[in-house]
Amino acid sequence: MKYRHRSTRSSARDRLLRNRISGHDISCKSHHRVSRSIVSQKLAILLTCVLTSSLIAVTLPLISTAQAQREPEPASISQPSPSTSLSPSPTYVLPSSTDVPVVEPPAGGQYVLEFNRSPVVGNRLRLESIYDEVRLGFTRPRNWTPENVQVLLRYRHSAALYASRSNLTVLVNGTSIGSVPLNKPRGEIGSVTLSVPKDLIQDYNEVVVAALQNNSPTCTQDPYDPSLWSEILPDSKIVFDFQPQPVAMDFNRYPYPVYDTLSLQTNQVAYLQPETLNEAWLTAATRYHASLGRVADYRALDTRLVQSLDEVEETDRLVIIGTPENQAALSSLDLPLPLQNGRILDAEQKVLPPDVGVLMLTTTADRRVPVLVATGNGDAGVTKAVQFLVQAQDQKIGTGNVIFVEQVNEIPSPALREWPNYLPIEDSFKLADLRSFNGEPYNDVTVRGSHAPALEFDFRALPDDQFLPGSSMILRYSYGPQTNPVTSLVEVELDGIPLDGRRLTSTNGANRQEFRLDLPTDRIKPNSKMQVNFRLDPRERRSCSRVTDQQLWGTIHADTSFSLQRQNVVRLPDLELFRYGYPFAAPQDLSATAMVVPDQPSDADLLLLLEASERLGRLSKADSIKLNAYRASQLPPEARNQAHLIAIGTQAQFPFPEAFQGSGFALNAASVRQWQQSQIQTNPDRGGVVKQMVSPWNQERVLLVLTGQTDAGLEQVRHLIGQDPLFYQLEGDTVLISANRDNPSPYEANDYNLEFLQESPQRQIVGDQRSWWLLLRSNWFILVPAVVVAALFLYGVAQLYLKRVAVQQR
Repeated sequence: MKYRHRSTRSSARDRLLRNRISGHDISCKSHHRVSRSIVSQKLAILLTCVLTSSLIAVTLPLISTAQAQREPEPASISQPSPSTSLSPSPTYVLPSSTDVPVVEPPAGGQYVLEFNRSPVVGNRLRLESIYDEVRLGFTRPRNWTPENVQVLLRYRHSAALYASRSNLTVLVNGTSIGSVPLNKPRGEIGSVTLSVPKDLIQDYNEVVVAALQNNSPTCTQDPYDPSLWSEILPDSKIVFDFQPQPVAMDFNRYPYPVYDTLSLQTNQVAYLQPETLNEAWLTAATRYHASLGRVADYRALDTRLVQSLDEVEETDRLVIIGTPENQAALSSLDLPLPLQNGRILDAEQKVLPPDVGVLMLTTTADRRVPVLVATGNGDAGVTKAVQFLVQAQDQKIGTGNVIFVEQVNEIPSPALREWPNYLPIEDSFKLADLRSFNGEPYNDVTVRGSHAPALEFDFRALPDDQFLPGSSMILRYSYGPQTNPVTSLVEVELDGIPLDGRRLTSTNGANRQEFRLDLPTDRIKPNSKMQVNFRLDPRERRSCSRVTDQQLWGTIHADTSFSLQRQNVVRLPDLELFRYGYPFAAPQDLSATAMVVPDQPSDADLLLLLEASERLGRLSKADSIKLNAYRASQLPPEARNQAHLIAIGTQAQFPFPEAFQGSGFALNAASVRQWQQSQIQTNPDRGGVVKQMVSPWNQERVLLVLTGQTDAGLEQVRHLIGQDPLFYQLEGDTVLISANRDNPSPYEANDYNLEFLQESPQRQIVGDQRSWWLLLRSNWFILVPAVVVAALFLYGVAQLYLKRVAVQQR
């Protein structure tokens, strides 16, 4: 019975199975359609989830980054090149003599330094109110010993001043050297000569002229009375009687004596032209002269070329670059190393290899002119010797008057936007991250008095910065008690225009206050300066007495912070950007720039080449210089295609005739000038042309054209590039310059004629790949709804696709 029961249950199960297989086809098809639908739904959901997860994974870091400050990137550390392993001991023998060449001093003399040489003087120095002062700085040249120094002051003052209570006091380096009463009749000019103790004179000196002015025998009621004034005339002067000292030729003081940063006169450098001009000399000379431009900074520098030693003047500093074969004049100098058959020998009479650079300091035969020699037995050695001098960290270890340069550290090029004199590349930074005029970071700064000077610092945007809404500054400050809360405030200015301010509300002072202000998007320029002013007013004023206000003080803290929203976009060509070196100084070691001259350059071509390299040196700051220079036929194709180019030459010998093609301004043969559809012929054409255009070989690079019909035109271009009052007028993409008289002055508006043209549309160039990042960061609040919309869209697309697949399978 039990067995039969099992068999019955098994047969019933088999019949049910057969019935399901044979008699229920419709229900089975229906079941499969339902299963397929469920699978499609699951696949759609799975696909949507995967895509949505990917979007969220990308989005969450952006949101978190937008809500927190981005950490600055760690500074890269330069590693020595593997191929420059150091030798454990010297390979070549230096001369054993310890005698250092000495430049004999000229006879003593007198030097007159007029006040009007300072740009702050202008037509006069004006002193106003009850007490006012003006300051002027001057230097003492390194080889001067002052014998007698006098200040000759010429002045005039208001007739309303009361003589017994008004006077001028002169101080030199904080020490008073005399006073004079302001007692001249109306319109009369006074003069006084004050002697300066010679032990007061230092390398850097400051003259202060302070005026105390009153118009009453008892008290001056109104300190802002316009009758309280006196003026120092611009022909006031400082007279030096000095005795020059011998100058020892030693590299431990380099760049002195080639360039004296303390000189009161213009430094003059002369380059001896080589027998044969090649790329090694062109590159070495331009790099070295760019380094002198960095040393000179804002100071003057005159440059000239000489063909022989006989042309060298006593005021020159002679520079000789090249091998003994290419600089035959080396054999006529008293060098510390011997020469034999056009080769340099060491102290053991061994010929130095061609890849060893030699630096020597010596003098001309009469011992009146310092001479710097950068040489070697091959072009590689010459290049290495010059590279040692242009790398700031390497030149510091130099000493003696002879240096063998066997190895030079290869310094990596800085990032394109790493410009030391400009805003940091990080979007968030502090005041302490900026640098003062002497290169030091800012600390907390305290000012005192009701007329306290503003804290002014450079706030220079990178040339390719484009600021977006949302840039801000948080000013952190403190101030002392006894301020009048009704009339006292702190304010922030950008280029002299107020941005925002806050009233100082506490009579007991306050510590570490802060307020946030928005920065404008269109007013931060590559030459901008920011000022923070404390307008302090005492709670009590005393009439008929000078207000003692030194108890009033305010402090700007170094942790004042800035947050910038910016993208890197620039429009080229634009000569206004060339005022700041862009794009040729990106990166700052000038490694992305090549200079090109004709195959047979004239003296005018070479002088313009040196002037342009000097300007690039003044506009850049890096640990090395990697500027290159070529003749037109020797320009490598990769340099032509990848570098920013500066081309120099007259129209007839210009390296790139492509620059004169098109409908813009162009110079043609037979003194023809063309502008769009207009064409003229001139005689003579002594004008110069500066033109910037997009490179014909690379739309991401620019070509700077420095040209003219004649060498006289190139001379005008050299004045434009070299003289600040002219150079900082550049704008548009083409500049025409001509002189209106012989020996023109850049300070006289009518001596030069400048015409500015904009001949081609500008091309927008995105500086780096961070633009998408900045766009998302500035609009992070719309990312969440954007992700939801994207997920729904993807879900719909997946559903449509799976339905089509299902239809095709039927």
